[in-house]
Amino acid sequence: MNALIHGILLGGEYALIACGLSLTFGVMRLVNIAHGDLAVCGAYLALFGSVALGVPATYLLPLVLPVAFLLGWALHVTLFERALRTGPLAPVLVTFGLSVVIQNLLTAGVTANPRTLDGGALSLAGVDGVSLLRITAFVVAVGVLGGLQLVLSRTAFGRRVRATADDVETARLVGIRVRPLFAAVAGLAVATAALAGVFLGLMGTVDPYAGGLTLIFAFEAVVIGGVGSLWGTLVGGIAIGLTQQLAALWSAGFSVLAVHLLFFAVLTLRPRGLLT
Repeated sequence: MNALIHGILLGGEYALIACGLSLTFGVMRLVNIAHGDLAVCGAYLALFGSVALGVPATYLLPLVLPVAFLLGWALHVTLFERALRTGPLAPVLVTFGLSVVIQNLLTAGVTANPRTLDGGALSLAGVDGVSLLRITAFVVAVGVLGGLQLVLSRTAFGRRVRATADDVETARLVGIRVRPLFAAVAGLAVATAALAGVFLGLMGTVDPYAGGLTLIFAFEAVVIGGVGSLWGTLVGGIAIGLTQQLAALWSAGFSVLAVHLLFFAVLTLRPRGLLT
């Protein structure tokens, strides 16, 4: 039972990390290799603010999220947009290069030493042996995914996003301004990645090279749940978390391999994902 509870909570973390990846691919068909590194940037931004102001990192979220949104907007205008016009391979190469640049800049600026974030009283509290921080991360993940789904399905902005995702050229013909729309989606994706990075640093350690493994789990959550489906991303994240925790009961060294085997099985038997 303990493994099941922790598996579900861990799945929420994976879903939060994968949320932005699912959004950018579902709307723009952009595979962002630097997504995990952008999450790590969010963790370091919160770390620097926490040290400078002497407050827990959670207090810095009202600052981190707008900065991350503007960063995502700027990245789309300067890099992603041009890459998307070039062809399907260009965005992969561009974001791979961005990933390498981010990792090297962080290593040069803050060294490769693992860091952890100060969560204040939230890090010390628990409910029946379960960390309140992990419960909070799961609730935030469900709230973010549910909120985005509500925005996409019930608002004018969401209708424009869905119309553009279906057919970009037709969306342009009916007057939708695709460029700022895609920039806003990229901003939301980076903001959710930064939010996930902050929780990643609160519940463990981060270093300049942590983005690679983060990206792998995020990508697997998106594919398992169904590419472009936000609720599918949550299901995929929970499936990964449960698999990892239950496999660890048998052998701790097998837990990560079990996740990759699950991904391979879903990719083979249901290539479109569990919810699509």
